Amino acid sequence: MAAAAAQAAAAGAGQGGSDALPAPLFSVLRLVRRAPQRARWRWRLACGVALPAPAQLAAALGALCGVRSVRLNMVAHSLALEFDAARTSTDQLEAQLRALPAAALLAADGASADAAGAACAHHGAESSGALKAQLVASAALLAATRIQAPAALHQSAALAVTAPLYVEGVRELLYEGLNSHVLEALAVAVSTASGDRLAANTTLFLLALGEYMEHSIVRRSDDMLKGLLRPDTGSVWVEREGQEQQIPAAQVRVGDVVVCRAGSAIAVDGTVLRGEASVNEASMTGESVPVRRVRGHRVLSGTVVEEGALRVYAEHVGAGTAAARIADYVHSALQVKSATQLSANRLADRLVPGVLALGAASWLLSGDWRRAAAVLQADYACALKLATPVAFKSGMYAAGKGGLLFKGADALEKLAEVDTFVFDKTGTLTTGRMSVTDALTFSRDFGPEDVIDLAASLEEHYFHPMAVAVVDAARRRGGRHFEHAEVDFIAAHGVASVVRGQRIVVGSRHFLEDDEGVDIAAHGEVLEPLRAAGKTLLYIGLGGRLVGAIALRDAVRPNAAATVRRLRTLGVRRILMLTGDHKERAAALAAEVGVDEYHAALLPEGKAALLARLKAQGARVAFVGDGVNDAPALASAHVGISMQRGADLARLTSDVALLEDDIARVADARAIARATMRRIRSNFRFTVAANTAILGAAALGLLSAVGSSVLHNGSTIAILLNALRGGLAKPARLAQVSRARRRHTV
Repeated sequence: MAAAAAQAAAAGAGQGGSDALPAPLFSVLRLVRRAPQRARWRWRLACGVALPAPAQLAAALGALCGVRSVRLNMVAHSLALEFDAARTSTDQLEAQLRALPAAALLAADGASADAAGAACAHHGAESSGALKAQLVASAALLAATRIQAPAALHQSAALAVTAPLYVEGVRELLYEGLNSHVLEALAVAVSTASGDRLAANTTLFLLALGEYMEHSIVRRSDDMLKGLLRPDTGSVWVEREGQEQQIPAAQVRVGDVVVCRAGSAIAVDGTVLRGEASVNEASMTGESVPVRRVRGHRVLSGTVVEEGALRVYAEHVGAGTAAARIADYVHSALQVKSATQLSANRLADRLVPGVLALGAASWLLSGDWRRAAAVLQADYACALKLATPVAFKSGMYAAGKGGLLFKGADALEKLAEVDTFVFDKTGTLTTGRMSVTDALTFSRDFGPEDVIDLAASLEEHYFHPMAVAVVDAARRRGGRHFEHAEVDFIAAHGVASVVRGQRIVVGSRHFLEDDEGVDIAAHGEVLEPLRAAGKTLLYIGLGGRLVGAIALRDAVRPNAAATVRRLRTLGVRRILMLTGDHKERAAALAAEVGVDEYHAALLPEGKAALLARLKAQGARVAFVGDGVNDAPALASAHVGISMQRGADLARLTSDVALLEDDIARVADARAIARATMRRIRSNFRFTVAANTAILGAAALGLLSAVGSSVLHNGSTIAILLNALRGGLAKPARLAQVSRARRRHTV
């Protein structure tokens, strides 16, 4: 369903509403060759996009800035652009290609989004099925190597199974030049021609295994993200010509008066004209406490009216709102990230000409074609291209068993390289839920516990976060209930009633002092340290005088400080905290958790800007967050990590998602990433050493083709098994957690 929704969003991008993101033309774009004034890419169209005519696609590409000429191969899915280096570059061209919209090329056949989604799913299933069939066929061919059968039958079976490899090798040679695919096809062909079926079939099976495993690592989150980039505000009430009417959010115009009532999301950026309300701005600022908004105050799209009602003058609508700008930022950052390629593939391709040259030289110098066949059996590409994705996959599998989701090998690789961790405060280092920390009494008639019970008696049917926290505190200790008259709810202020014949009010300082005339300043000496500690204060007035105050704070996760300390032992040099909350609260939490520095009162754009400054200074940054407001920072960081209870957009924007609401998993993710990269580096060293030795021995005639194949494939299997170790054994930390879970369950 999520994929279908994403496809629907993509298909509709060019058709409805100014607030829709243009669907990209290409779903895959891979740079394969770079020259000073020429570059070549392999491409795949986005799901649901009809294959355009070559002239149509060439015209669209030729219109890109700086392009001089276009060469297309629709069969090989290759495009080559010659460009003016004074006007553009390869990187700039790639950015243009990734941003090229599909709308101009979509066939006007009225195909539904559901059909596009079904076609995409069918294509993915067909591709997976073909790879699985190739793997099964190559395994069967390998198993039948020693079976006695007519030579013609063996040859027919081998040709049927190896034909796709040969076709791909010829295609790569014609359009891409020498690379590892060409060498793979040549190695199998030479072994087959020399009658060494074991070497040929083993190589073929390993290649099929690698292709199938690589296919399993494909990231699907980007497709899901397409359907969630725009907040769905649905219908909106507006006031036009003195009448209220309900219209789609896309039809709201600048200058409209938008009516926002309790429980509704604000669909525009604007200024409050009339009304008073308590607005939850956590999605945009991270502030855990709803804020009071009255005439003249600014409000942002994506925030929610918890109580009261507002009439808002719409200043920014649709794509111009803060929420839409966040989505645009996320989309751009993801497009830049998607250009990352594994260096192992590039290195494998670069070594191909050297292996071919060594094989040719050994044949020319010795006159023995078997020596050349032995050399071709021992290329670097097999182990380099298979062991790396297998190691990544096994690391991701181990992470999944431990409550972590890495959304791609690049995320795991980058997390191992990170030297700076940046945490959002609310919902990350804290639980995102308010809790009572202190209760003060200023009356001889009531003790501190009575103050909590008084407030809870009035607020037990009130669902403000602070009210919920006070009621929970009273219930945990079995507090008593104070009889009272009917409760009045004053939006963005508090509650009022009558207890023991006297008016009682519970709420903000503004409410008690300005509206009820209760003197709070006289107790400032006692209250100020609580405010300085970053706590939120709830005041209780009875009979016109202050009888108590309750201090609340967003509860710190009990293992937050331990996680910060563990990250330092895992090589992290700098740890920061960002928040949209007040400075006092941020300072108190930063000291408690032990971060190196903090930045408070930040909007989403401010968080992303700070990350950009850190990156400009050379820091490799991981950002940990949970809200929609964190999406720009999650997308722009080297690695974005989202909490389990986070917003959908945050989870889909991130590179790593926690599957459990435990901040300790952040340190686990770092540990798994480092262990995986250590394994990959050791595999690389072993691959280079082993294959260099085999190639040297084969070139000198010390190894036959069979011996070279056995040693090469044996070392490759050993490397693959070593790569798989990450998925077979849990890190010690995760094993301890699993045992603890079992004990708790029992």
